[in-house]
Amino acid sequence: MNYLNITIAGAGILGSQIAFQTAFKGFNVILYDINDAALESAKEKFIKWKHGFQKNIGAVEEEISAAFNRLSYSTDLSSAVRDADLLIEAIPEVSVIKMEFYKELAKAAPEKTVFATNSSTFLPSQFAEATGRPEKFLSLHFANNIWTNNTAEIMNHEGTDLKVFDEVVEFAKAIGMVALPLHKEQPGYILNSLLVPFLEAAEMLLYKEVADIETIDKTWMLGTGSPIGPFGILDHVGIITAYNIVQAKALATGDTACEKLADYLKTEYINKGRLGKSTGAGFYKYPNPNFTKPDFLKS
Repeated sequence: MNYLNITIAGAGILGSQIAFQTAFKGFNVILYDINDAALESAKEKFIKWKHGFQKNIGAVEEEISAAFNRLSYSTDLSSAVRDADLLIEAIPEVSVIKMEFYKELAKAAPEKTVFATNSSTFLPSQFAEATGRPEKFLSLHFANNIWTNNTAEIMNHEGTDLKVFDEVVEFAKAIGMVALPLHKEQPGYILNSLLVPFLEAAEMLLYKEVADIETIDKTWMLGTGSPIGPFGILDHVGIITAYNIVQAKALATGDTACEKLADYLKTEYINKGRLGKSTGAGFYKYPNPNFTKPDFLKS
């Protein structure tokens, strides 16, 4: 594996985490987004995550400083990918946006660059033709809180060069992930094939007014022994991502229930700036959400 220079496209929650983890593990990283505000927001996240790396994995100050020094930033796609050995795409989970991005990327990236999508729900075959290099394109999916939830699901499509697949598996290991190869295309990979229906079920219970947020979470936490319920998870994932997934399902299937749920998430949460943990409020308020309080499961 000769990957040294890595570009991450998308400075959102997960894209930023992928960038910092990759830099922390010794790679040169350029974080790309379409505007400076997104990149500035990512820099603020890095400062917060520094403490997580120190607390959760024992990172020392020298390692953190070295990671910061390996990071650079760009709003110009051509310059961001000029030397890239691997580009990991973590832009919004909207098919049209991804398709247009890959068409632009195909024009900008050098021939050597391998493309990987971090898409939570789409298949690599959906965008392979748009990349202009289907043999060098596959999926590389990470979980939130990447430094502790260190899964990396690697999924190819029929046209992916198996040598590229193996190289990306090795790259995932090199940045501290447990590499999880998938042998067939599967929407949602393994993790989200399990997680997305679970979260959608919780959202539907809330939208249909079957129970409130805390009751739903308590039920799950008490019944399974889990330290967090579906709405705590959704706040970590981000409500925009949850909305995009439900909206995409509504558009793809014509499911009117999903369409109404998407409208509900947009009206009651996104339009009100309640986007999840990253904004201090989502289904819960942060930094001390109710589900973390000692008496949450007792009352």
